[in-house]
Amino acid sequence: MDKYEVYTTGQVAQICRVAPRTVTKWFDNGQLKGYRIPGSKDRRIPAGELMRFMRANHIPVDGMELGIVRILLIDTNVQWLEQICGELNRLEKYRSQWADNMFDVGFAANKLQPHVVIVNLMSNKLNAIEICKNIHTKEDLQGAKVVAIAPNLSCNEQAALIEKGVDNVIAGEVNFKSIAGAIEDATNLFH
Repeated sequence: MDKYEVYTTGQVAQICRVAPRTVTKWFDNGQLKGYRIPGSKDRRIPAGELMRFMRANHIPVDGMELGIVRILLIDTNVQWLEQICGELNRLEKYRSQWADNMFDVGFAANKLQPHVVIVNLMSNKLNAIEICKNIHTKEDLQGAKVVAIAPNLSCNEQAALIEKGVDNVIAGEVNFKSIAGAIEDATNLFH
């Protein structure tokens, strides 16, 4: 089926397009079988059980890309977006899409259901904080992690962004390596 044999509740939430607390309820009331990691409250769901649950509850499994991280890049620099998306999409573990205006952001987010949203705060035609707020208040996107590109910010400025709902900040050099690192850091938050 895919590379993963077990999933976290965050991963299941992304796959089923529900809020993580919904998966926790399914698990806690016995609808979705799995196990807890010894010594913690973390839950794990085997891949076969997830597939059984999805089929039994008529959750679409066709075209399911288990193990693939979906990324939405947001910036007004279309050439840069095309370059980074191209590099990400060449790797089997990523599927990325981009948006360069506020209208397309909403459309792309609803269609892609991203795990990670990367938004450039330096884009003067985009309201990154509004994008972050919209993503975190939309129930089927609540599990998405928002990474802000904001070169040369101080530690206090980065902390202020995190208080406003951004999950991580790329404050140094922005290149494919820093983008990929931020994606890996964000997806590790699901575990």
